[in-house]
Amino acid sequence: MHYARRYRVPPNRTIALADWKTDDTAGIANKVKAARLLSRGIERLAAAQDRLYAQDTWAVLVILQAMDAAGKDSTIKHVMSGVNPQGCEVYGFKAPSTHELDHDYLWRSAVALPERGRIGIHNRSYYEEVIVTRVHPEILAQERLPPGARGDSFWRRRFREINRFERYLVDNGVIVLKFFLHVSKEEQRRRFLDRLEEPEKWWKFSPKDVQERARWADYMRAYEAAFRHTSTPWAPWFIVPADHKWVTRLVVADIIAQTLDGLRLEYPNVPKDKLAEYARMKKILKSVKG
Repeated sequence: MHYARRYRVPPNRTIALADWKTDDTAGIANKVKAARLLSRGIERLAAAQDRLYAQDTWAVLVILQAMDAAGKDSTIKHVMSGVNPQGCEVYGFKAPSTHELDHDYLWRSAVALPERGRIGIHNRSYYEEVIVTRVHPEILAQERLPPGARGDSFWRRRFREINRFERYLVDNGVIVLKFFLHVSKEEQRRRFLDRLEEPEKWWKFSPKDVQERARWADYMRAYEAAFRHTSTPWAPWFIVPADHKWVTRLVVADIIAQTLDGLRLEYPNVPKDKLAEYARMKKILKSVKG
């Protein structure tokens, strides 16, 4: 499978999200076949994560961005279902608190970075600071930034800061993978209606979700700018079709597993001076019962 190549955003390339299919099936014939492939992908990911945890050299930061109802939560739930909880951390970032607003915009993500040997998943991230704040300048005004221009130069500076931050992470052993779950406006409408028709799903819905639909075109332009300026060789963006959740989960799981495979992870070797001692301990344990 070549999902990484298929859905990766090329560096320094202007893109139009309208050209990226939201209902693409990744070449998979049907949902049943996708389920089988996902099961294999989860097993592969779990095995690689075990080696990642044992080797304790690398960390993986997975960033999920999307419009509402694109399936971020369910993707996390299904993709990470086979991973040892000790080796995985999930953080959801909502509107910043007063305490968070008293720090720079990267701070709350920085303190939630995964430790070596772990996979960290950020459900939304510092990319909200070049997407939501761009669509809603009134939010940016709450950050109490020093005086200065807020035009194109401001956003270009933030893109540079994010690229440098991610370069720093990669240089220090944190692999950065960024996924945009690309759902269509019509599929989002259907999912919102589904939530409203089932009382057990009402908690997922907010009237604000419908209000934000009116800014859909603005959000698409903000995401396109972010992809253009921050999909880099060291921290790529992947635009994953999200109209079919079974496709989304399969693609995300495969790209993470493929990335871990590329690290050539291995279990630590036992030092030679310990081999004789281990053999002796094994002999003792075999000779005694109970």
